[in-house]
Amino acid sequence: MTRLTRRADFLAANAGRRAPMPGFVLLVRPRGDDDPAMRYGITVTKKIGGAVVRNRMKRRFRALAAELLPERGVPGADHVLIGRAGGVERDFALLRTELAKALGKLSRPEVAR
Repeated sequence: MTRLTRRADFLAANAGRRAPMPGFVLLVRPRGDDDPAMRYGITVTKKIGGAVVRNRMKRRFRALAAELLPERGVPGADHVLIGRAGGVERDFALLRTELAKALGKLSRPEVAR
């Protein structure tokens, strides 16, 4: 599992499916390059708080991604976690449950409308 570093990858992921949760928004976009490797990225803006708060939130998201993405992530897709204002105060177990729910929702095939 590798990390997203290029801005273009984050912008491309924004065109994918999204699952808003109280502590974060999860974006998942299949790359379509026949590579089964999963990639992930984390974004926490200055609106959330100062550097200490943002770094704490990013550490929590990295721990969640390392724990849940290998087994529940979408193979061959980019996953982006965007921090929300209430995410840093939320209980870690609650964030884990919400991420598992979001991954479950986005791993199902899209329903044609």
